[in-house]
Amino acid sequence: MPLSENCQSEPVSADHTHHHEHTTAIVNRLSRAIGHLEAVRRMVEREQDCSEVLIQLAAVKSAINNTGKLILKDHIEHCLVDAVEHGDKQSIERLNQAIAQFIK
Repeated sequence: MPLSENCQSEPVSADHTHHHEHTTAIVNRLSRAIGHLEAVRRMVEREQDCSEVLIQLAAVKSAINNTGKLILKDHIEHCLVDAVEHGDKQSIERLNQAIAQFIK
C-alpha cells in the first residue's frame, strides 16, 4: 500500500490530496533496514559475538527511527497542513496518537 493511502483511514475527498515527496526514499530505507535485519538474524544463527549483534541491532533500530522521522516529516508537510486547512480535527488527533506510539 503506498504511503499516501496511509494518511487517512477514510476515503480521500476530491479536495484532500495526499502527495508525498519522500515515498521512494522511505521505501528504499525500509528495504535497506530489512536487509540489515536479515543479516543480523544470520549473525545470531551463526552464533557470532553478542556485542557485534547488539551493535548491528542498534544500527537497525536507528535506521527504523530515522525512517519514522521522515514519514512524520512528510505527513506534517502534506497531510497535516491539508487537514488544518480543511478543519479536519480527527486527522490531527490521529497524528497525536501516532506520535505517542512512535516515541514510546
